[in-house]
Amino acid sequence: MRFAFFGDVVGKSGRDGLADHLPALRRQLQLEFVIINAENAAAGFGITENTARELFEAGADCLTLGNHSWDQREALTYIVREPRLIRPANYPILSDAPGKGSHLFQTEGGRTIMVINLLGRVHMDAMDDPFAAADRELDKAPLGQVADAVVVDMHCEATSEKMAMGHYCDGRASLVVGTHTHVPTADAQILPGGTAYQTDAGACADYDSVIGNQKEEPLRRFTTKISGGRYTPASGPATVCGVFVETDDRTGLAVRVEPIRVGGRLKETVPQV
Repeated sequence: MRFAFFGDVVGKSGRDGLADHLPALRRQLQLEFVIINAENAAAGFGITENTARELFEAGADCLTLGNHSWDQREALTYIVREPRLIRPANYPILSDAPGKGSHLFQTEGGRTIMVINLLGRVHMDAMDDPFAAADRELDKAPLGQVADAVVVDMHCEATSEKMAMGHYCDGRASLVVGTHTHVPTADAQILPGGTAYQTDAGACADYDSVIGNQKEEPLRRFTTKISGGRYTPASGPATVCGVFVETDDRTGLAVRVEPIRVGGRLKETVPQV
């Protein structure tokens, strides 16, 4: 099975970049399924029905979220109506968060892929244990038995927490990939148990920026400790960053993982098929 995961979409630039490049990538890489982290898709904060629709029309099959899941209030009701939108699975029970933290999808070719979204706890808002949540969600659709592929989006700040989740899920997931920090890491690998891993997929954003935002306000806050207003997504051409994975049809484990970078300012990297 061949699928791809694309990192955090930041604002209109990121959405436009995916609209420009994703259709060709789907054809070129013969992708059966595409997952995009979209928690920054609406003006850099959260997601709306309209911005989600743009990403689905560009070629996304599933959208994952993160710590900005509810920045746009309409997401609270939209996620109930849209099963292709997945929020972190480890919200506290008392939060009564709408939507689901995982979903088992069926591809057009009849194969199944489980997508799980988790939120880290290091330097992030207090959440339930993501490792316990991973166990719970993975048990719903065991790899190679119920699911032909399993993807875990570990949305968190600390690289150590992302790497720990990769090893924790090794052998039980096809891919564990980090999101949230918006910078693509150079550590795409297959772990000893057969799970593909990359610490951060990067962002679909203008990289003439500070993690996708116009530079002026972040620089002001870093240098003066005084806020001058809201962060605003940078508006130049986006680099579309993600991860390509190919799995063994028998086991669901990875046989290949490579980074994807197209457009914008970063050096292009597109796997050859």
